[in-house]
Amino acid sequence: MRVVFWGTRGSLPTPLTARQVREKLEQSLRAALERGISDPQQVPGFIDRHLDFATRGTYGGNTACVQIQTGDRSLILDAGSGLRELGLEAIQQRPVDDPGEYHILLSHLHWDHIMGLPFFPPAYHPAATIHFYACHRRLEAALHNQQRPPHFPVRFGSMAARKTFTLLKPGREYNIAGFTVRPMRQNHPQLSYGYRIEADGKSIVYSTDAEHKSQFLNDEYPFVEFFRRADLVIFDAQYTFTEAVTHKENWGHSSNMVGVELACRAQVEHLCLFHHDPTNQDQALLLLEENTRRLAKVHGKMAGSPYPRRVSLAYDGLVLEP
Repeated sequence: MRVVFWGTRGSLPTPLTARQVREKLEQSLRAALERGISDPQQVPGFIDRHLDFATRGTYGGNTACVQIQTGDRSLILDAGSGLRELGLEAIQQRPVDDPGEYHILLSHLHWDHIMGLPFFPPAYHPAATIHFYACHRRLEAALHNQQRPPHFPVRFGSMAARKTFTLLKPGREYNIAGFTVRPMRQNHPQLSYGYRIEADGKSIVYSTDAEHKSQFLNDEYPFVEFFRRADLVIFDAQYTFTEAVTHKENWGHSSNMVGVELACRAQVEHLCLFHHDPTNQDQALLLLEENTRRLAKVHGKMAGSPYPRRVSLAYDGLVLEP
């Protein structure tokens, strides 16, 4: 399977400011001067070898949207602001008279996870079909509500694409677009649901907007089995562990420390941190990634386990092949 991250922020879009772009340019130019870069042909190699990711790029600012592909089949997980970029590329790659068919699974109905839908180009094409899936009974009503006046000039019902709505039940398995999908209830205000997705002998767990209380240390904690031997777990790590257990307790999010613990016990191959806090700029996220990798190594030695074998931090535009 191929996993494409179109939006990785939590809570609200977080674009770079002009000041932040300037800081990256200043850091890059200083580093180039220190290394005596004078030939334009040296520039690409210098960027790749001598600039860290937070300086040469960005983790991005779009809210949650992840695409899973295998062959010509595709699932879209959440419809945050990253859905706009997905839709623009999808339309460009298809014939004008065949905008395609889309399957969108929603973890929950908070605004940062549905706000991209009004800007999804295929939704305005009468030949397109969009299938929505969620465990929330108010799915269709929520999508209508965010586009009612005075919130948006185009009503949801006026979008020309054909739309279907399917209510899922946690614990059951479903065949959606050729993928086996199993939802699981998660601890989050108004509830969210994670998804375990399997196809072609691979398994991916999408588990965002989930808070794990102290019960996550219990032997029978259900998420250990839900994550069991997954090739990739996309995990909500919006807060530090201290934040999650103090002033941001009950806000519905988790931390990198809990992610490492669960991935180790569940023997997860690849742990990918997701739903980044909007206050965390690129350098802070780079440090979080580095610290989590060190944490995983130390934890693995103490637990006598090589899992998770890989740790990464999602960014807008990241492509993974579990």
